[in-house]
Amino acid sequence: MHPISDERNWLTWLVKVRILILLVLLAIELAVIRLTPSPLPLLPFLTGMVLWFVLSLFFLFLVSVWSEHRLQAILQVLSDLAMVTLVVHVTGGIDSSLNFLYPLVIVVACMLLPRSWGYLSAALAFISFGAILELDYYGVVPSYANSHPKLQALQVVVFVNLFAYFAIAYLAGLLMSKLRQVDVQLKDASGALENLQALHENIVQSMSGGVIATGLDGRITLVNRAAQQLLGIPEAELCGRSVADLFQDPLPHFGVARSDAEVRYHAVNGFRKTFRVLVSALNLTARGDLGFVYSFDDLTEIRRLEREVRMQDRLAAVGRLAAAIAHEIRNPLTSIAGSVGMLSDIPTLNSEERHLLQIVTRESDRLNNIITDFLAYSRGKQYRFERVDLIPLLQDTLTLLEHRLTVESAGIELKRNFAKSEAWVLADGDKLKQVFWNFSENAVRAIRTTGKTGTLTVSLVERGPDWEMSFADTGPGINPQQTDKIFEPFQSCFADGTGLGLAIVYQIVQAHEGKVWARSELGKGTSFVVRLRRFDQALTAGGTSSASQSDQAALASAAGGGTRG
Repeated sequence: MHPISDERNWLTWLVKVRILILLVLLAIELAVIRLTPSPLPLLPFLTGMVLWFVLSLFFLFLVSVWSEHRLQAILQVLSDLAMVTLVVHVTGGIDSSLNFLYPLVIVVACMLLPRSWGYLSAALAFISFGAILELDYYGVVPSYANSHPKLQALQVVVFVNLFAYFAIAYLAGLLMSKLRQVDVQLKDASGALENLQALHENIVQSMSGGVIATGLDGRITLVNRAAQQLLGIPEAELCGRSVADLFQDPLPHFGVARSDAEVRYHAVNGFRKTFRVLVSALNLTARGDLGFVYSFDDLTEIRRLEREVRMQDRLAAVGRLAAAIAHEIRNPLTSIAGSVGMLSDIPTLNSEERHLLQIVTRESDRLNNIITDFLAYSRGKQYRFERVDLIPLLQDTLTLLEHRLTVESAGIELKRNFAKSEAWVLADGDKLKQVFWNFSENAVRAIRTTGKTGTLTVSLVERGPDWEMSFADTGPGINPQQTDKIFEPFQSCFADGTGLGLAIVYQIVQAHEGKVWARSELGKGTSFVVRLRRFDQALTAGGTSSASQSDQAALASAAGGGTRG
């Protein structure tokens, strides 16, 4: 079988075409018999056509159950030659208008079988046609012909058909040979093109950066694997969407001075990412611009590290400042507070003077609290790392807070959502209590600013090699600008806060080689998240970390209160 197409499909196509031709021939011949006086015997013709039709149906069934397609092709060619000979005989022999069917069978033989079978089918067609004419002439079989030419004329007709049959076999075989060569070349070129296409597709899919291709209307047409992972959305959901709707910031435009931009993306898991996006035109020389290609990289971690470096610089600067001036301020402040206390004991003071002294006393206390936080922030902290369970630390903090809220009738509900009964880490338990109390106290203060009741939900889940704890409140929320700077010094969200509480928390978490961040949305509350390495994943590090001084402001127990955030 030649390699132009699948053998089974060709055989099926041949059977269907044969059935269609039979139906057309039957309709034409019946119309000729009905409309014109013709000696054509109707019964033998119909018998031959029905037999041929039944054979075609049998071959159609045979194709679906027999895998020897070469033998099927030979059987179909031989049966077609026999049926053509029968139909030509009953339709008039030398006068038949259906002898054109022989060339069709020869062409089919050249299509389905090797070239030699084309010449063999031409020889068999010549023998079959010549035998019918000779048998009709000598009266061996019944003759249905109208004319009765002499033997010499009959021989001329037979040999003319012989030349025609072999000429058709030669031309059809030559054409099919060329088609087979072209088909092989086409398959080779198609295979090379598929390999090239697969190579290009693998290159695009293997890129570490995200790639999105769009049409001129901005609708996404192609997304590589990296883009799906960065966006957290499968290709099926991305294709057809507008690329501009994916990001919170405008995308760069091709052809302007800068073809790149940093854009924010709100991931499906609630995190916000930062991408650097570059745009280029998808151009074909012959057809012009077909769309745009957006390539992007995730800068979230880089920007986070940059913020941490800036924060560390600021923290270091504040620490140096606090260490330099804290003692110089505290000594005069103590003298002022003592002097004011002595003045307040004078019995001759009027109410206005006593009110002024109360203001001085109150402001001195507030300034003293600020100095205390300065000292807690600036002095080196001594950590004692050991294997501790986070669950009891959280329970102690929340129990104490719950009792205080009950006494105050604050109307704030505490919810615990612990996915594990134990959560072991290598940490300083007292310092972690300070962190937990600070987050809890800030959440309560945030809820109280709304003037309504609210909920503080504390959760603990396992995230890969870490334990993740979150303190989520239903307060007013924090705007994005404040969220980015929430752990920097002097960034308090409360009127009476010093802005150092969360900076101290950040120091403690950093000392534990953990991560801490805030997620917030205005009107929906704030969530502070802490991640600490699980004990079974942590590096073995025992003993006490080096420190220069003891921590005066350490809130070792929840009863000590939280630093001001």
